[in-house]
Amino acid sequence: MASIFSRAVPRLISATAVRGCAPPLRPFLPVRNSPPTIRHLATPTKEQPRLRLGSEAPNFKAKTTQGDIDFHQFIGDKWAILFSHPADFTPVCTTELGAFAKMKDEFERRGVKMIGLSANDLGSHDKWIKDIDEVSGSNLQFPIIADSDRNVAWLYDMVDHQDLSNIDQKGIAFTIRSVFVIDPNKKIRLTMMYPASTGRNTAEVLRVIDALQTGDKKGVTTPINWTPGADVIVPPSVSTADARKKFTDVREVKPYLRFTNVGS
Repeated sequence: MASIFSRAVPRLISATAVRGCAPPLRPFLPVRNSPPTIRHLATPTKEQPRLRLGSEAPNFKAKTTQGDIDFHQFIGDKWAILFSHPADFTPVCTTELGAFAKMKDEFERRGVKMIGLSANDLGSHDKWIKDIDEVSGSNLQFPIIADSDRNVAWLYDMVDHQDLSNIDQKGIAFTIRSVFVIDPNKKIRLTMMYPASTGRNTAEVLRVIDALQTGDKKGVTTPINWTPGADVIVPPSVSTADARKKFTDVREVKPYLRFTNVGS
């Protein structure tokens, strides 16, 4: 330890001597987890909400390709998927929106409303939708939020902390590929975050909605790679005796791992 101090002290004294006086002491201030500088350019200075599973989805008002909306009123008594896109006229986004548009009937059958978001204005959105339908053979009917100022992106933390090159001509960060599954109580039930370079899987979005809705209706949990009709898991909070009364057929692999089937 002595050798370390003997090397460090002369350097400190030398640096101080050059300035002619000791540096003024600054009061200790706690370090705050501030977002990168570019993010300050992209978003308001107000504090960003903490979004966790089970927390209420922040409400907002916005302009969309189908008119002005209040987000909570838009959801109503349905489930909703809010999914973001970095920008209009980009290749990955074009394929994604076309695929979601083709699955409209599947989502509606589950009582799910879809709403997209992209970091451009309405005029750009309207032109882009024509491209999407042409390329994908779709008929895109759900609204797309115009979020050129990134207000909703900030509200839902849809900006990539790492990829600061993902910016527009004004130096404002584009959104990443976020997915929020929100239930009729306006609670966030599931989130997915993808980088701008990676497209999403529409079948997985549909699968997790099936899993969430089945869990809510039947009081069960779902195992790895579960799909409707496959066996489900009896929650640990339910005893095997009670599970047999409720589900009749219960297969016990371990005392903590019991399977049953609730149909599709």
